[in-house]
Amino acid sequence: MSGSWPILIERLAILHPYGVVDVVDLPEKFRPTGDLHEITQLPQVTLEGEEPGTTMNAPRLPNDGLDLKAHLNSLEQSLIQQALDESDGIVAHAAKRLHMRRTTLVEKLRKYGLQRQTESPGI
Repeated sequence: MSGSWPILIERLAILHPYGVVDVVDLPEKFRPTGDLHEITQLPQVTLEGEEPGTTMNAPRLPNDGLDLKAHLNSLEQSLIQQALDESDGIVAHAAKRLHMRRTTLVEKLRKYGLQRQTESPGI
């Protein structure tokens, strides 16, 4: 099972890029047995400038490095797609969720080749 860990971690990072993975998110064969309340939680990192008590897992740079531009583009595409999905494909609503102008979002949709719903002229 030890050879499965890197694949599991990669999949969990893809499925949960913006949140903490909980025990219930693990496939059954990787879940610990016994009382879940006895499991020690990993330390959380408070980001500089955040209110005390606000925690987030700090991203870690892979040992072999990464292409930052490609990573940020991928992250941006993922967030745009999430905003579109949560807004039923309505670009104006997705732009509002992303705190950007609608025209800027339209440019990014074109840049990344993402699909959007056809909007009525009144929106």
